[in-house]
Amino acid sequence: MVPANQKTASEEEENEEGEDLTCGLEAEGRGTWKHAAFHVATTIATPAAYAPLPFALASLGWPLGVSSLVGGTLATWYSSLLIASLWKWNGKKHVTYRSLAESIFGFWGYWSIAFFQQVASLGNNIAIHIAAGSSLKTVYKYYHGDGTLTLQHFIIFFGAFELFLSQLPDIHSLRWVNALCTFSTIGFASTTIGVTIYNGKKIDRKSVNYSLQGSSSTKTFRAFNALGAIAFSFGDAMLPEIQNTVKEPARRNMYKGVSAAYSIIVLSYWQLAFWGYWAFGSQVQPYILSSLSDPKWTSVMANLFAVIQISGCFQIYCRPTYAYFEETLLTKKPTSHFAPRKKLVRLVWTSIYMVIITAIAAAMPFFGEFVSICGAVGFTPLDFVFPALAYLRARRRSQNNGRFHVCLQLLNFAIVGWFSVVAVLGCIGAIRFIVEDIKTYQFFHDM
Repeated sequence: MVPANQKTASEEEENEEGEDLTCGLEAEGRGTWKHAAFHVATTIATPAAYAPLPFALASLGWPLGVSSLVGGTLATWYSSLLIASLWKWNGKKHVTYRSLAESIFGFWGYWSIAFFQQVASLGNNIAIHIAAGSSLKTVYKYYHGDGTLTLQHFIIFFGAFELFLSQLPDIHSLRWVNALCTFSTIGFASTTIGVTIYNGKKIDRKSVNYSLQGSSSTKTFRAFNALGAIAFSFGDAMLPEIQNTVKEPARRNMYKGVSAAYSIIVLSYWQLAFWGYWAFGSQVQPYILSSLSDPKWTSVMANLFAVIQISGCFQIYCRPTYAYFEETLLTKKPTSHFAPRKKLVRLVWTSIYMVIITAIAAAMPFFGEFVSICGAVGFTPLDFVFPALAYLRARRRSQNNGRFHVCLQLLNFAIVGWFSVVAVLGCIGAIRFIVEDIKTYQFFHDM
């Protein structure tokens, strides 16, 4: 007989295995709202998200560009609070975005979110992998102007480093990495904004042109592409996973963490977007660091900040993919030697994942287009459309028909409608420019 308050060895092993199968999603959150802010800021405020914003404004012009950026900021902040408010909405704890969707929409909700989350994860990591490789190459060229290493070499180097970080067991174990990444975000934004203003003042202001460039069709597709890039800039497909790492009261701590993260985003995103477009006008490059020239050492510093920040963001976004494969494999073949086997499975699948991401990034280093298609197809459904729909569906059961509730319904319907259109237009623009790039460049082109 086993006392009621004790567990057998097999039960303890089974419980341990069940906890491990969350693949980084702890049974009980231990993080504070500050840790949540670090995670949210790391997943959203990346150099790959900042960098296309001046180019997006240049593709839309001042009035539409500014309104799109401000509207995107407010809408995604609101949507993030909606997701946080659904924590234990039905009395049960949903530790992943997929399980939250299943609890509200059933089978199709689970697999829809799984699809969009994988698109966002893969597309984001390809884009930021290219950005990290470009930044490393810039630093290398500063010290070795005649060096023979290409962009593809640095993409491979960054992939090897991410494979090492991928062996950390969970998101919470990345908290200090992401704290460093958050400070690197501030450093990147401050340095890049300062150098952008410096370069802008050196340019003859009369030579700067703010008119939209190209034919009518080119202007149209660039505008579509820009909407996808702005959606990408606010992408965060991991909010429930992050909230699961936060201790109770998780809902209140998440509200504070999200709002703190967005304070950093507003201070940095808007300034870099506006100053970048002001400095270079319609000639600004898709990756803002490519437009900066003097002083060289500050450009090197900004690129180093970029690589540090991207290393943490990459890890956050690869976790859903790792979790899916680990859950599938480890639930089918239980073993008493679970811990070593779990590490081996993680090493195998993370290696396969990194090889695939690295190969695609090296073969097609079209940063701007990957940003746009990822924003349109992955992040727009996850960060704008689904939160509004989920809130409407979940709160419908509360039978609350007050005036405030009706206003929220109208706002959510408006967000769903507009950002569904943005997803379609952004996808069209991104695909058009990817086709054009494939015609212009060869695979493994040293950009």
